Amino acid sequence: MSKLPINLEKVSSKDIDKIILRTAIIAELDAISLYEELAAMTNNENLKKVLLDVAKEEKTHVGEFLALLNIEDEEQKKELREGEEEVKEILEG
Repeated sequence: MSKLPINLEKVSSKDIDKIILRTAIIAELDAISLYEELAAMTNNENLKKVLLDVAKEEKTHVGEFLALLNIEDEEQKKELREGEEEVKEILEG
């Protein structure tokens, strides 16, 4: 992603870091999808291994950004926990 999907000049100073973190998460998720799709397309096992390894590293980056977002945005943290509980209820019910 070479261009930000939003104009950060229009974001309030209290929200800018949360927007930056969400944008970074989006970029990492896009990279994961791209690398996994490319890996599925190739017949070259060496290339496939490297692409999937890089995709795995990007998943770690998502976790890092999400962990920081949970620190910076208490509401986000709460809603993620609630979403997790809803999934557990659905799967158990």
